[in-house]
Amino acid sequence: MPLTLYNTLTRRKEPFDPIEPGKVRMYVCGITAYNYFHVGNARAFVMFDVVRRYLMWRGYTVRYVQNFTDIDDKILKRALAEHTTMEAIAEKYIAAYFEDADRLNILRADAYPRATHTIDGIQRLIHELEDRHYAYAADGDVYYAVRQFADYGKLSGRKLEEMQAGASGRVDVEEDADKKKDPADFALWKAAKPGEPSWKSPWGAGRPGWHIECSAMVRDELGESIDIHAGGMDLTFPHHENEIAQSEAVTGKPLARYWLHNGFINMDGEKMSKSLGNFRLTRDLLTTYDPMAFRLFVLQAQYRKPIDFTADALDAAANGWKTLKEALQFGTQFTALPRWSTDTDALDQGTVDRFNEAMDDDINTPIALSVVFELAKLLSREGNQLVHQGKPDLSVDQLQPQWQTFTSLLNVLGLEAKPVSLVGTISQETVLTGDLTVSDSAIEALIQQRQEARQAKNWAESDRIRNELQAQGITLIDQKDGVTRWHRN
Repeated sequence: MPLTLYNTLTRRKEPFDPIEPGKVRMYVCGITAYNYFHVGNARAFVMFDVVRRYLMWRGYTVRYVQNFTDIDDKILKRALAEHTTMEAIAEKYIAAYFEDADRLNILRADAYPRATHTIDGIQRLIHELEDRHYAYAADGDVYYAVRQFADYGKLSGRKLEEMQAGASGRVDVEEDADKKKDPADFALWKAAKPGEPSWKSPWGAGRPGWHIECSAMVRDELGESIDIHAGGMDLTFPHHENEIAQSEAVTGKPLARYWLHNGFINMDGEKMSKSLGNFRLTRDLLTTYDPMAFRLFVLQAQYRKPIDFTADALDAAANGWKTLKEALQFGTQFTALPRWSTDTDALDQGTVDRFNEAMDDDINTPIALSVVFELAKLLSREGNQLVHQGKPDLSVDQLQPQWQTFTSLLNVLGLEAKPVSLVGTISQETVLTGDLTVSDSAIEALIQQRQEARQAKNWAESDRIRNELQAQGITLIDQKDGVTRWHRN
């Protein structure tokens, strides 16, 4: 079946049909740079990274844009508390974003526009809204006249009468109330306050509102209509609703064909949120858990569903990642088999079809992962056979497509580990280096000493060497032919 995606705008799954055949323009809302990003943010960044990877896997050329909000009340508040500047705070947390996102193996975007670098585009868009009577100035501020846009509420499904001013948490309702024509109207431009950064504009010195920033950045980087606009479910209203109102009022075109929103992460049964104080920073989590274990934790739930963030769930994901990593590590030894080719791109098409079928169904990563784990089980079994018996049960012609498929599908999901050597014999000459890794040559030297001790019937010395290697994570296997094989645990 074709790739189908659940479109928040239409509230149903739809076949994916990009504006330009073979090409995808995708925009994901990024961080507001005043703190390290939390695990709820991380879920969005990981999931839409997987959407991007899968589109590329299926042959699309993807232009992927993710913004940074680098001017905001929260940033200014943090700067004041730390006796520094808005720019310094934003730079600090943007740099931190890249550090943490890289650890999670999130591909770099094609562009990272910033609000402060898009001031001209923001002012141009506000001016066009004024010309079309969708915006009005009031004492240095500019507001969007919500009731002028007939389709307001079409994304969230909310009626205007039900909407609450200041729902974004970024508007001082009391301060703005006397300037607005309608309580539901929202700020496009804010008049400058003493001591705050500001930019010159036709309405006086000031700075942009939050929502207009993304509308301008989408337009500048990707054009008037894009294929996919994505973010967390909490952005559906008011942020994405307001983006639609701003952009479509000017262009008369759909801002995005498909709106994708990931579900929440629940902490102790409650939605994780900063207002409740129950959020967990990704950076802190990664001091305890392997980044790939957290990535696997995210992928074990369908992206639109909530996830319960618990120690048990994270530990289960860590064990799952261990299974996949062991299969990867065993598999690196298959290259030593006769007739093994490192140039082939042969895949097991049946397995690929099952994986694609799951992902085509609105990026159903739990089902896709079950396919990958089946491969991991097979490869681990064959790897064990290679370690203990000297050869796998499957032939190279059977094994190679399975291995190639496994590594390819892991890459689609962004699950990667640095392979390490697992198997050796006393004739190997490869040396692995690393602060915490015993080199092959050192292992072989100890094995030789143990062989000499065994020949001299010095069993105590033989056992001491075995135990010493075992403590370093090295298991010895004495074979009937007198050769001692070894592998790293």
